[in-house]
Parts: sequence; structure tokens; C-alpha cells
Amino acid sequence: MDERELQEFDLEDIVKEFSEGEPVPETQTVLPEQELCQEETPRETEVTGDTVRLDTARVTRATDAMHDTIRLGDTIRLGTVSDEEPEEEAEFTGFQEKDAEPFSSDWEPEYEQPIGEYVPPQPIVFQPRSKLRELKRKLIAGPERRYYEINEQGFGKLQVALFLSVLVVLFSAGATALYALGMVRQERMKLMIFGQFLAMLLSALLGSFQLIEGLIDLRQKRFTLNSMLIFTFLACCVDGIFCLRQQRVPCCAAFSLQVTMSLWSAYHRRSAEMGQMDTLRKANQLDGIVEVADYYDGCSGLLRAEGRVEDFMDRYAEPSKPEKVMSVYALAALGVSIVTGIVAGVLHRDISFGIQVLSVSLLAAVPVSSFITLTRPMAILERKLHRYGTVLCGWEGIRAMSRRVVFPLGHEDLYPAGSCKLNGVKFYGSRDPDQVIAYCTAVIGADGGGLTPLFEQLLSSRNGRHYMVQNMRAYGRGGVGGEVCGEPVLVGTLPFLKEMGVEVPEGTSVNQAVYAAIDGELCGVFAVTYTKVKSSVEGLNALCSYRGLRAVMVTEDFMLTEQFVHGRFRVNTRRMCFPEQAVRRELIHKEPQEEAPALALITTDGGLAPYAFAVTGARSVRTASIIGTAIHMLGGIVGLAMMVILAVLGAKELLTPAHMFLYELVWLIPGLLITEWTRSI
Repeated sequence: MDERELQEFDLEDIVKEFSEGEPVPETQTVLPEQELCQEETPRETEVTGDTVRLDTARVTRATDAMHDTIRLGDTIRLGTVSDEEPEEEAEFTGFQEKDAEPFSSDWEPEYEQPIGEYVPPQPIVFQPRSKLRELKRKLIAGPERRYYEINEQGFGKLQVALFLSVLVVLFSAGATALYALGMVRQERMKLMIFGQFLAMLLSALLGSFQLIEGLIDLRQKRFTLNSMLIFTFLACCVDGIFCLRQQRVPCCAAFSLQVTMSLWSAYHRRSAEMGQMDTLRKANQLDGIVEVADYYDGCSGLLRAEGRVEDFMDRYAEPSKPEKVMSVYALAALGVSIVTGIVAGVLHRDISFGIQVLSVSLLAAVPVSSFITLTRPMAILERKLHRYGTVLCGWEGIRAMSRRVVFPLGHEDLYPAGSCKLNGVKFYGSRDPDQVIAYCTAVIGADGGGLTPLFEQLLSSRNGRHYMVQNMRAYGRGGVGGEVCGEPVLVGTLPFLKEMGVEVPEGTSVNQAVYAAIDGELCGVFAVTYTKVKSSVEGLNALCSYRGLRAVMVTEDFMLTEQFVHGRFRVNTRRMCFPEQAVRRELIHKEPQEEAPALALITTDGGLAPYAFAVTGARSVRTASIIGTAIHMLGGIVGLAMMVILAVLGAKELLTPAHMFLYELVWLIPGLLITEWTRSI
């Protein structure tokens, strides 16, 4: 064996290494467990006095094996080389014995590693999919389950009923027109009246689901337009019986048109709900829009935060305020119609005339487009929001987003990652280009704008140095400045540097560029290319199109000035706010409360457009609902007033089915136009 590979160890040191300092007889040699040394050849040991000469490599391997054994919780026995068994068997366990049976199966060491060996702490295992699994669980239990329930109901029966109801309306309207033009012979009158009466019954059969829903609403102590439709049907049926006796045509066409619009309303409601559930069940993320009171200039702010499924499921089916107002109006109109019919019958001593006035008053009190004034705008809006993965959280969310609010915008909203690129660099003066880049990167990085990643990447590509910035200042006029290594550095737009007194040579005008000056001297021009993103353009145009809604720039990017935004996006920046840098920093640090409910939920990462359309869509559907409710209530009041006058005068010749049908058609036009409000947001 090579003498250089041998090392002298004192016997006491070896014993301390293996038995933590416990003395052992000199005739004993420390050996590891037999299983640990199966692949080792018998080591060569030379004993001379108190000195033991060992192979260093073998001792090291034996020590490592012993440490591994101790980690596994095994006991290492220290035996003797001689054949004679010692009086006491020395044991090294690395711990204090607790039991009489140290090798029992339930034995555990007091520590997991030998003393003196460092074991780094185990890293905390982060599972990013845990929230996704929890989200999917809630989506399956809520939106997906409801989606399949609606899917089982389907749209086939409802579409068939709607189609047949339209045919009944056309048939009744045609027969009514023939009667009004005097083209029906006298001998055919009974057949025509009977046909109209049967058509009215057929319309009621097609709209039986709506009538049943009206009964359910009455049972739940609610009065809706479908409840009003039940009383209208009963009055028209009684009036139809008198029509068969008196040879006059009933108002079948107007009633059938109301049933048709009620079916159309049910179709809108079901399709909108199914679209919302389909949007949510496909979600891979769930962000929300949350209201923060007194965010800026006395206005509430609409901030983005984490959304919850419960924010939608608990509120989407709640009746809206216009719906409640319409229900109160319908109940009042029912009472007025009944009183009008009683007055007409008593005043003219004709029960049939009183029933006729009652049926016509009920039809005139509710214009046919009243049934769709609340459901059609939401159905139209939902088809557009579905493409952007957005849903509105009920009427409360719509109402909150329709107030006088502000919407904060960051540089990532206008120019997401990857849309800004450096297009070239030109240096001026005698300074080292690497120094110019390093100084500019330091100032821009200290400002924290959207250009920081671009300049950091440029600095890394040139292996540049990082500097600290002192006396950092944001001027708010398209530039920032600070001191780097004791030298003043200005970075900003061309007008900013000229305003600060920096001499700029002619021919250096670049529309989109970052100008840098060190110690009052122009040193570099960095051309920047801003690529307009469709989502940003659509979202910004939508936010700047509504009164009472202002976009507030909270980004610290000095390039995004009012002139720059107006020139690039062609929007009305007078409806935007560009506060000072100090105010922007305060706004950035404002956060919503944890338990604040979401007003809208966004399920896709589509940039600015999904958030902007959620806000503008809520404002448009609220406007359409309020105006539509007011217009239809006005039409109903006008119709009731006319019926009262005709009832008092006893003008039977004016209470014809043709006049009633034309009245419904006239009020149908503004109703359809108003419900189109949400098509363009």
C-alpha cells in the first residue's frame, strides 16, 4: 500500500469518531455492521502501541455507511476482532435507549441525523393546481349542474310553441283585417267568430307554461306579467262567449300577440341563463370586478380582484328593480281595469259591455313588448359577453357598475407583454454607449414603468452594470430624472427634454422614442415600437364612450401621456384622468376588501376588453331596462285612460279587435327599438 495514502490516527480519536467519545478496550477495533461492508475487502490494520494505522479511504466509506444506517434508524453494534466474546457488548445507537427492546418494529430515533451533520430544511411544496381544483369543484356543483338542467329542458318545445303561436297571430290578424274591411259575409260570421275563439284557446294552450308560471307567482305572493296574462285570458274567454251570442268578433289577435311575446320572453330568459352557465363552467380562472368606495375624486373605483362562484350563483336570479316596478304597475292596472269594467257595466246597464271593456282594458294596460323589455336586452348582451368570457352578477352588480365610477388603467392594459419592442438605438456625444444604457436603465427601473423589462433586457445583452439612483423625481410631463453616480440623468419624450433645456440636434425627431440626457447633454435616442392590441383598442374605446364613466391612468410609465394616448388610440381623452405621479402611487396601493362581492366575473385572460365590456354592458342593459319600463308603463297608462273615456261614453263601435290590434302593434315598435340598445356597447 502506498505510504501517501496512509494517515496516522490516534486510537482515542478513532473511538470518538465512532462512539462519541466513550472509551473502549485497546484490544477492540471499531468495525461497522457486517451488512455495510459486504463489498469491502478486509482492511489492513497495523497496531503499534496506542497507534492504529488505517486506510483513510476505507475509514471514510465506513463512516458514511454508518451515517446512512443511523438515518435509517438502525442500531450499529461495535464488536471485537477476537473470537472471545466480551463481558459487555458495547452498542452505539446515537441516542438514549427508551425500551428494553431497541430493535422493536415501533422504535423511532429521537433525531433523524447524526450530531454535526447539516440537513437543509425541506422546501414548502406549493401546489398551484389546488385552487383550480377547488374552482372546478364549485363550477361542477353550481353552473355546470344548472347548465345541464337547462339543457335537459331544451329549446325545441319552446321554439315550436313560439313558431305555432306566430302562425296563430297571423291567422287571427288576417281574419280581423278581413272583418274590418267588410270582406266577411254575414252567413260566415259565426264560423269566423268560432274560429277566432278556438284560435284564442289554442294560443292559451301554446302558452300554458307561461300561464302556469303566473299561477306559481301568485301562489308565492308575487304578481308578474304572466299573472296578469291569466286574468286577461279569463276575461277574453268570457267575452268570447258573449261574442258568440251577439255575433261580434273577439280580440283574439291582440291576446295571441301577448302570448307570443310572453313565449319569446321565456326563450330570452332561458338562453341568457344557459349562456351564463356555459361561460362559467368552462372557466380556468375566475377574476372579478369589485367596487371600492371613494377611490378617486369622490367616485367609486372598479378594481380587479379574485372572483368567487358564489358571487354569481347567489344573485343572478334575483328580480331587478324595473321588474319589481313593472309588477307593481301590473297589479295596479288590474285593479283599474276591473273598476273600469264594473263602471261601464253599471253605467250602461249591460253586463256584456262591461266584460268587453274589462277584456280590452287588460289588453291595453300591458303593451305586448312589455314582456320582452327586460329579457331581450340581457339576452342580446349575453351573446356578446359570452365571446369574452364575462358574466354579470345579477342586478346588484349591474346597478353598482352603472353609477358614477372610475376604472383604473395600467400600462399592461394598453400595451400587454410583448407589444412593446425596441426598434433601434442611436447615441450622441462622446460617452460610452454602455454607460448611457446603464444610466437610462437605472432611472427607468427606479421609475417602475412598462419600459423597464425592455431596458433590463438590453442591459443584460451588453453585460452592463447596475447603478443606484438618487433623488429620483417624476416630472409628470412625459419624463423622469435622477442622479446616477453624482450625474443628473433625464429620460423622457422629446418635448420633455426640450422643456428641460436640453439641446436636441435637428433631424432627431422620432414619434415613438425615449430620449436620454446626461448632465444636460443628449446622449441617446431609443426608438420604441408600440403595437396596438385589438383588446386594448376595443376596451379603451368602450370606456371612453359613456358619460359618468372615466378611465384613470395609474401607470407610472412616463410615455403614456394624454397626447400619446389620444394620438395612438384616437379616443376622447377628456373623459380620461391623468393624475400626478404621487396620486398614482396612492391609487396603485388601494386594494378592495377581501369579502367585497364581485360585480362581474371574467373567466378568460383576454386583456382589457372583457373588463371594459362588463362595465359598459351593465350600463347599457340598465339604461335599456329603465327606459323600456318607463315607455311601456306610459303606453299602458295611456291605454287605460282611453278605455275609461270610451267606457264612460259607451263607444262600442270604437272597441273593435282591429283597433286593439293596431294599438298593440304601435307600441311594439318602440319596445323593439329600445331592447336593441345593448347590441352596440
